[in-house]
Amino acid sequence: MNDGTSMSPGHTADTRDLGSGVGNTHACEIRDLLDRLADKWSLLVVELLGDGSRRFTELRREIDGISQRMLTLTLRHLERDGLVRRTVHAVVPPRVDYELTPLGSTLLVAVEPLVEWIRDHRDEVAGARDHYDERGAAQKARSAG
Repeated sequence: MNDGTSMSPGHTADTRDLGSGVGNTHACEIRDLLDRLADKWSLLVVELLGDGSRRFTELRREIDGISQRMLTLTLRHLERDGLVRRTVHAVVPPRVDYELTPLGSTLLVAVEPLVEWIRDHRDEVAGARDHYDERGAAQKARSAG
């Protein structure tokens, strides 16, 4: 057993569904959804779809650095979670549109303040990063010299 690991089952009592005896299912579901939404691409896709329906190629063009495979996986996960609706149009060549579901729109409402904060403070964060990197480089130079 690792140091700091409790043998007592009481340390997980607040994460268990005591009524059904299912264990920490709810905590796992929350963690799984947070992992999905906090990945590199999901919230960006949700934000873009907040402006309206988009075709796959439009999303790929608007998201710098995403591969076709990663965009496909991200959209499938968001669709599975009920946040994005995929509509296939019976035309040649086939056309597929993606849009937020009503549930996805509620997520967008929750995320918009975060996106606005990022837009408002990105220069400050970039400056702080530069300052931190410069400080680290100066410390390295002092300890090497």
